[in-house]
Amino acid sequence: MNLDLDPAQLAFRDEVRDFLAAELTDELKQAARRATSVFIDKRHSLAWQKILHRRGWVAPSWPKEYGGPGWDETERYIFAAECARAGAPPLAPRGLRMVGPVIMGYGTPEQKAELLPRILSGEDYWCQGYSEPGAGSDLAALQLAAVRDGDHYVLNGSKIWTTHAHWANKMFCLVRTSREGKPQAGITFLLLDMETPGITVRPIITLAGDHEVNQVFFDQVRVPVAGRLGEENDGWTVAKHLLEFERGGGGAAGLRISLERLVTAAAAEDETGGARMIDEPHFRSKLAKAAIALEGLQVTELRVLTALAAGQSPGAVSSVMKVQNTELMQVIDELALQALGIYAPVHQPEARAADANIDFVGPEWGRVTTARYLNDRAGSIYGGTNEIQRDIVARLILGI
Repeated sequence: MNLDLDPAQLAFRDEVRDFLAAELTDELKQAARRATSVFIDKRHSLAWQKILHRRGWVAPSWPKEYGGPGWDETERYIFAAECARAGAPPLAPRGLRMVGPVIMGYGTPEQKAELLPRILSGEDYWCQGYSEPGAGSDLAALQLAAVRDGDHYVLNGSKIWTTHAHWANKMFCLVRTSREGKPQAGITFLLLDMETPGITVRPIITLAGDHEVNQVFFDQVRVPVAGRLGEENDGWTVAKHLLEFERGGGGAAGLRISLERLVTAAAAEDETGGARMIDEPHFRSKLAKAAIALEGLQVTELRVLTALAAGQSPGAVSSVMKVQNTELMQVIDELALQALGIYAPVHQPEARAADANIDFVGPEWGRVTTARYLNDRAGSIYGGTNEIQRDIVARLILGI
């Protein structure tokens, strides 16, 4: 897909490039290269967020009235593409891209005034309390009980796969406040402080050896009713709105850079004197198919960005993007493993840290390839499995 930029857009692109050249440090770029997941560690994510916040560029999709830059969809795409090309680390999405827009839509004036500035500055670091044991893609099956006691809800139960709960000071959480009627009708959306007595966070270590996700336990946890977002028992409506932003977050620019780097690696001469991977017909064909899929993803992403720029929810198109984005990410991971060859099984967690100076057994570009492959297998599951997304597309877009 070709974007023909007008002079003003070209000037904006150059402004972004100059900013990145001046502000993006080598340490932050190395942290992004060594990241083994779509979520980077808190230390580097917040460091980059504070730099962007000083410039007013930390929340590209937010309206100006809430602290966003007021960019149109093309400017947002240019910014994302230039950040990806420069190697900038991703920002934590749970505040900026997920709960932030939902607070704008459903929060009280007091909630907006208190919470939105703290999301922009990084003062609050959020985690998402949705999935439970037995309630993942079937989110309506959640059982975390919230019983009203005066001006508080009392929570008992657990959440699982809670990304960065061990670093977060805030959680947005779905709880069950009623068991009458349809399961969706008894769910409430709460905002809570992770330091509240009765909350316990236990780590879950991934296949790649990373501590990214957790199980969170609630034992008689008292959450003020003032922390509720929306009406009691109407949390399902709020949650669906949030999931559209989670699934519609984009990522085409980053995948394009990943694919370009993979092509460069595959075209390099083999150190052992063997054939280049790029010359292997089946591998080259898969690269071409990935490039075609990337063009389709970029078109979908621009549709979502256009909706956001108009102040609209992206709706079911976000489900299309979620499928395209995560499955293409996994294809690129598989091709990278194939290109890495004999070094693919090498697993050196101690050499992956952003500040590690340990030599990797194999080419430098492959230092985190295996770990990324393992972690990204979850991409087609988190945020609602891709099978669920296809059901949404069938019902709401195709009318089946």
